[in-house]
Order: sequence, then C-alpha cells, then structure tokens
Amino acid sequence: MNIGFVGLGIMGSPMAANLLKAGYVVTGYDVSAERLEQLTALGGKAATGVVDAVAGADVVITMLPDSPQVEEVAPLVIEYGKPNLLYIDMSTIKPETSRWVARQAAAAGVRALDAPVSGGERGAIDGTLSIMVGGAPEDVEAARPVLDRLGVTVVHVGPAGAGQTVKAANQLVVGGIYGLVSEAIVLLEASGVDPAPGLDVLAGGLAGSRILELKRHTMVKREFAPGFRIDLHHKDMGIALAAAREAGVSLPLTGQVAQLVAAARAQGHGALDHSALLKVIERLNA
Repeated sequence: MNIGFVGLGIMGSPMAANLLKAGYVVTGYDVSAERLEQLTALGGKAATGVVDAVAGADVVITMLPDSPQVEEVAPLVIEYGKPNLLYIDMSTIKPETSRWVARQAAAAGVRALDAPVSGGERGAIDGTLSIMVGGAPEDVEAARPVLDRLGVTVVHVGPAGAGQTVKAANQLVVGGIYGLVSEAIVLLEASGVDPAPGLDVLAGGLAGSRILELKRHTMVKREFAPGFRIDLHHKDMGIALAAAREAGVSLPLTGQVAQLVAAARAQGHGALDHSALLKVIERLNA
C-alpha cells in the first residue's frame, strides 16, 4: 500500500517512521528539507510538494498544525487523489473544519476521516497513540490496519468532526492536569517537602495519571523540551472553548486552564512543552 504523508513535524515524523517499519511505502512532504532527509534516511520517499505526495497514494495522511493549513492542503488532496482515496486527517483542528473537509471529499468521491491523536511525541515514537476517529463506519474499518500501526487505542467516536470534539475534550483534561500537577509541585516545595518522592506517591494512587507517569520527573527538574508545545495547546484550548460555545455549555475550569495556557504563551514560553505551565504557577507565587 502506498501512503502519502503530509506534515513531518514532532508527531508526523515518528508516525511516518512507524508506517515504514510496518512495510508501507511512504511518500512524505514537509516544508522542512531536514525532515524530508530524515524520512529518506529511513527508506521513505521525499515528495516535491503536496500534489507529488498524493499522486498514486492509496491512503493520504495529513498531520498539520492548525485549521488554516488543513484548509490549504485538503483541496489539493481531494483534487489530485485517485478515485476512492482514503484521506485521514490526523491534525488537531476545529470540528467544523473537519466537517467541511468531509463534505468536499464526499462530493469528489474521496473517503475522509478526522483522526486526531493523543499521546505526545513519546506515543508517536512508540506507536502507542490514542486515536479518536470521526467518519463513516466502513471508512474507519478500511483505515484501521494503518491506524493500528500508529496507536493502541483506536476508537470510532462518531460522524465527521466527532474526532475533533473528543480531542478538544482530551486537551482540556490534559491542560487541567498539567495545571494541577504544577500547583502540587509548588505546594510541596513551599512546604519544604521534596516533590520527587511526593509525586511518586501521587502517581501510585488515585491521583495517578499518564502525565504523572511520563512528566513528573522532568517537571521537578524544570526540563521543558517540547514534546507538545504551549503554542499548540493554546490553539487547542481555543478549539475547546469554541466547541463549548457551539454546544451551548459552560466549562468554567476549561476557561481558567485556557487563561493559564495563554499566560504561558504571553510570558514567552510558547515554544516549550505544555508542562511549562509550572512556570506560570511559579510566577504567580514569586
């Protein structure tokens, strides 16, 4: 099977690598020449542009930063993809954008899915992502062999756009947990308690979470190398708030977390990992 892969960033590059390991033929495109070189070094093919990546592909995957990039790339995928192409957009974008892509695709005989992911860079590298998929059931089943190479939890959550709504819910929970872990660290340190063993205890009890499992040590050490940047989480919190407005519901804690993420960005931490919310909580207590 030939897979076109557009967007070889922090998440896209290891995902494409896992597809190569699974034996797929992967033709990738990214604006970064360095990322294209990394793909070819692993046995993939470098495309000269989106159209080149799409040409002849049985499946096209896009992993792009935001809705504007998807709105730019999706029409090219739909126009130049072969009949009955399976188009899987794994970007995190607005649900209404995914629904728009699905309508455009259906009109052209292309099968489109929105399949955003959770698990961060580590999950992308290990192939252990959680993937929330919106679209027609038969198209989800057709995509499952590919998606199973990228994640261990692949769930069809509803029609077009549903995957993005679930991802919005995921991001508001993730942001909230990072904020609370940050507050726990600040409380422990201010009380003269070593946060490292303190968080070890929390990780083994009811407060345990994937975030505590993966990030507690680096947060205590103030190591914020980006696995998922504050800038992107800021975008995602905007999506969550917009989804809440569209659904007509009040999410007060989500609003507060969104403000903390916005503060981190305003303080110049946008390029850091989203665990850098700790820096915002520390500044509030300085």
